[in-house]
Amino acid sequence: MAKIYFYYSAMNAGKSTTLLQSAHNYEERGMRVLVFTPKLDNRDGVGMVSSRIGLTRQATVFSNEDDLYDQVQSAQSSDKIHCILIDEAQFLTPLQVLQISRVTDRLDIPVLCYGIRTDFQGEPFEGSKYLLAWADELIEIKTICRSGKKATMNARLDSEGNRVWAGDQIDIGTHYVALSRKEFCLDRVSPISDVGTEE
Repeated sequence: MAKIYFYYSAMNAGKSTTLLQSAHNYEERGMRVLVFTPKLDNRDGVGMVSSRIGLTRQATVFSNEDDLYDQVQSAQSSDKIHCILIDEAQFLTPLQVLQISRVTDRLDIPVLCYGIRTDFQGEPFEGSKYLLAWADELIEIKTICRSGKKATMNARLDSEGNRVWAGDQIDIGTHYVALSRKEFCLDRVSPISDVGTEE
Protein backbone atom coordinates (compact mmCIF):
# COMPACT_ATOMS: atom_id res chain seq x y z
CA MET A 1 0.00 0.00 0.00
CA ALA A 2 1.39 3.40 -1.03
CA LYS A 3 2.26 6.06 1.55
CA ILE A 4 3.14 9.75 1.80
CA TYR A 5 6.62 10.30 3.20
CA PHE A 6 7.81 13.66 4.49
CA TYR A 7 11.58 13.98 4.70
CA TYR A 8 12.27 17.16 6.64
CA SER A 9 15.32 18.96 7.97
CA ALA A 10 16.92 22.32 8.51
CA MET A 11 18.60 23.99 5.55
CA ASN A 12 21.63 22.39 3.89
CA ALA A 13 21.10 18.91 5.31
CA GLY A 14 21.05 17.12 1.95
CA LYS A 15 17.33 16.89 1.17
CA SER A 16 17.74 17.41 -2.58
CA THR A 17 20.66 14.98 -2.65
CA THR A 18 18.47 12.36 -0.95
CA LEU A 19 15.64 13.04 -3.43
CA LEU A 20 17.96 12.67 -6.42
CA GLN A 21 19.39 9.43 -5.02
CA SER A 22 15.88 8.06 -4.50
CA ALA A 23 14.92 8.92 -8.09
CA HIS A 24 18.09 7.19 -9.33
CA ASN A 25 17.33 4.08 -7.29
CA TYR A 26 13.86 3.74 -8.83
CA GLU A 27 15.05 4.37 -12.38
CA GLU A 28 17.98 1.99 -12.03
CA ARG A 29 15.39 -0.72 -11.48
CA GLY A 30 13.42 0.27 -14.58
CA MET A 31 10.74 2.16 -12.70
CA ARG A 32 9.28 5.51 -13.75
CA VAL A 33 9.33 8.50 -11.40
CA LEU A 34 7.83 11.96 -11.64
CA VAL A 35 9.82 14.72 -9.92
CA PHE A 36 8.16 18.04 -9.01
CA THR A 37 9.80 21.31 -7.99
CA PRO A 38 8.18 24.69 -7.28
CA LYS A 39 8.27 27.35 -10.00
CA LEU A 40 9.40 30.00 -7.53
CA ASP A 41 12.66 28.15 -6.80
CA ASN A 42 14.72 29.31 -9.77
CA ARG A 43 18.18 29.41 -8.14
CA ASP A 44 19.60 27.00 -10.71
CA GLY A 45 17.01 27.64 -13.41
CA VAL A 46 13.28 26.99 -13.42
CA GLY A 47 12.50 23.31 -13.22
CA MET A 48 15.87 22.17 -11.88
CA VAL A 49 16.47 20.16 -8.73
CA SER A 50 20.06 20.78 -7.63
CA SER A 51 22.08 19.59 -4.69
CA ARG A 52 25.04 21.31 -3.07
CA ILE A 53 27.31 18.43 -4.10
CA GLY A 54 26.67 19.06 -7.79
CA LEU A 55 23.88 16.65 -8.70
CA THR A 56 21.09 18.10 -10.87
CA ARG A 57 17.95 16.93 -12.59
CA GLN A 58 15.18 18.42 -14.70
CA ALA A 59 11.80 18.31 -12.96
CA THR A 60 8.16 19.15 -13.57
CA VAL A 61 7.40 22.65 -12.32
CA PHE A 62 4.37 23.38 -10.17
CA SER A 63 2.80 26.65 -9.05
CA ASN A 64 0.11 27.29 -6.43
CA GLU A 65 -2.67 26.98 -9.01
CA ASP A 66 -1.68 23.53 -10.30
CA ASP A 67 -3.72 20.44 -9.48
CA LEU A 68 -1.09 17.80 -8.75
CA TYR A 69 -3.59 14.96 -8.71
CA ASP A 70 -4.74 15.82 -12.24
CA GLN A 71 -1.13 16.13 -13.45
CA VAL A 72 -0.14 12.75 -12.03
CA GLN A 73 -3.29 11.06 -13.29
CA SER A 74 -2.65 12.46 -16.77
CA ALA A 75 0.99 11.37 -16.76
CA GLN A 76 -0.02 7.93 -15.51
CA SER A 77 -2.38 7.43 -18.47
CA SER A 78 0.57 7.09 -20.86
CA ASP A 79 2.81 4.87 -18.71
CA LYS A 80 2.79 3.57 -15.13
CA ILE A 81 4.37 5.86 -12.54
CA HIS A 82 6.02 4.09 -9.62
CA CYS A 83 6.87 7.07 -7.42
CA ILE A 84 6.32 10.83 -7.07
CA LEU A 85 9.11 12.96 -5.58
CA ILE A 86 8.55 16.59 -4.53
CA ASP A 87 11.42 18.99 -3.82
CA GLU A 88 10.93 22.06 -1.58
CA ALA A 89 7.63 20.59 -0.41
CA GLN A 90 7.12 23.37 2.13
CA PHE A 91 5.85 25.45 -0.82
CA LEU A 92 2.91 23.14 -1.49
CA THR A 93 -0.46 24.70 -0.70
CA PRO A 94 -2.75 22.91 1.77
CA LEU A 95 -4.95 21.94 -1.19
CA GLN A 96 -1.96 20.44 -3.00
CA VAL A 97 -1.09 18.35 0.06
CA LEU A 98 -4.66 17.07 -0.09
CA GLN A 99 -4.19 16.37 -3.82
CA ILE A 100 -1.06 14.29 -3.23
CA SER A 101 -2.92 12.35 -0.54
CA ARG A 102 -5.41 11.44 -3.28
CA VAL A 103 -2.48 10.36 -5.49
CA THR A 104 -1.42 7.96 -2.76
CA ASP A 105 -4.87 6.78 -1.68
CA ARG A 106 -6.62 6.55 -5.06
CA LEU A 107 -3.79 5.92 -7.54
CA ASP A 108 -1.70 3.84 -5.12
CA ILE A 109 1.50 5.75 -5.89
CA PRO A 110 3.98 6.55 -3.09
CA VAL A 111 4.77 10.26 -2.71
CA LEU A 112 8.12 11.30 -1.23
CA CYS A 113 8.20 14.94 -0.11
CA TYR A 114 11.36 16.81 0.89
CA GLY A 115 11.34 20.16 2.65
CA ILE A 116 11.90 22.32 5.68
CA ARG A 117 9.35 22.73 8.46
CA THR A 118 9.79 26.37 9.43
CA ASP A 119 10.88 29.74 8.07
CA PHE A 120 13.53 32.18 9.35
CA GLN A 121 11.23 33.26 12.19
CA GLY A 122 10.39 29.74 13.30
CA GLU A 123 6.92 29.89 11.72
CA PRO A 124 5.65 26.74 9.97
CA PHE A 125 5.22 26.75 6.22
CA GLU A 126 1.68 25.85 5.14
CA GLY A 127 2.77 22.86 3.08
CA SER A 128 4.92 21.49 5.88
CA LYS A 129 2.17 21.98 8.45
CA TYR A 130 -0.19 19.73 6.51
CA LEU A 131 2.50 17.21 5.61
CA LEU A 132 3.37 16.89 9.30
CA ALA A 133 -0.32 16.33 10.02
CA TRP A 134 -1.20 13.98 7.15
CA ALA A 135 1.92 12.09 6.01
CA ASP A 136 2.14 8.39 6.82
CA GLU A 137 5.85 8.53 7.56
CA LEU A 138 7.92 11.43 8.97
CA ILE A 139 11.68 11.11 8.45
CA GLU A 140 14.14 13.65 9.80
CA ILE A 141 17.32 14.26 7.81
CA LYS A 142 19.71 15.50 10.46
CA THR A 143 22.35 18.20 10.29
CA ILE A 144 24.34 20.07 12.91
CA CYS A 145 24.56 23.62 14.19
CA ARG A 146 27.85 25.51 14.60
CA SER A 147 27.45 24.76 18.31
CA GLY A 148 27.68 21.03 17.62
CA LYS A 149 24.03 20.44 18.58
CA LYS A 150 21.38 19.20 16.17
CA ALA A 151 20.19 22.00 13.89
CA THR A 152 16.41 22.33 13.61
CA MET A 153 15.95 26.01 12.67
CA ASN A 154 16.77 28.16 9.61
CA ALA A 155 18.29 31.61 10.15
CA ARG A 156 18.33 34.11 7.27
CA LEU A 157 21.42 36.20 6.57
CA ASP A 158 21.85 39.35 4.49
CA SER A 159 24.49 39.76 1.77
CA GLU A 160 27.07 40.70 4.41
CA GLY A 161 26.35 37.72 6.62
CA ASN A 162 24.31 39.59 9.23
CA ARG A 163 21.22 37.99 10.77
CA VAL A 164 17.86 39.07 9.32
CA TRP A 165 15.12 39.24 11.93
CA ALA A 166 12.10 40.43 9.89
CA GLY A 167 10.78 40.27 6.32
CA ASP A 168 8.69 38.19 3.94
CA GLN A 169 8.37 34.49 4.69
CA ILE A 170 9.65 33.44 1.27
CA ASP A 171 13.06 34.60 0.11
CA ILE A 172 14.67 32.09 -2.23
CA GLY A 173 18.42 31.92 -2.02
CA THR A 174 21.44 30.40 -0.37
CA HIS A 175 21.76 32.95 2.42
CA TYR A 176 20.55 30.70 5.23
CA VAL A 177 22.30 28.88 8.04
CA ALA A 178 20.99 25.92 10.04
CA LEU A 179 21.01 26.46 13.82
CA SER A 180 19.89 24.73 16.99
CA ARG A 181 16.85 26.34 18.60
CA LYS A 182 19.05 27.86 21.33
CA GLU A 183 21.46 29.44 18.82
CA PHE A 184 18.49 30.54 16.71
CA CYS A 185 17.18 32.70 19.61
CA LEU A 186 13.57 31.72 18.98
CA ASP A 187 12.23 34.07 21.65
CA ARG A 188 13.82 37.01 19.83
CA VAL A 189 12.84 36.24 16.25
CA SER A 190 9.40 34.65 16.64
CA PRO A 191 6.39 36.89 15.94
CA ILE A 192 4.74 35.17 18.90
CA SER A 193 5.30 37.39 21.92
CA ASP A 194 5.93 36.18 25.45
CA VAL A 195 6.06 39.65 26.97
CA GLY A 196 4.99 39.50 30.58
CA THR A 197 5.97 35.89 31.17
CA GLU A 198 8.66 34.90 33.59
CA GLU A 199 11.94 33.42 32.41
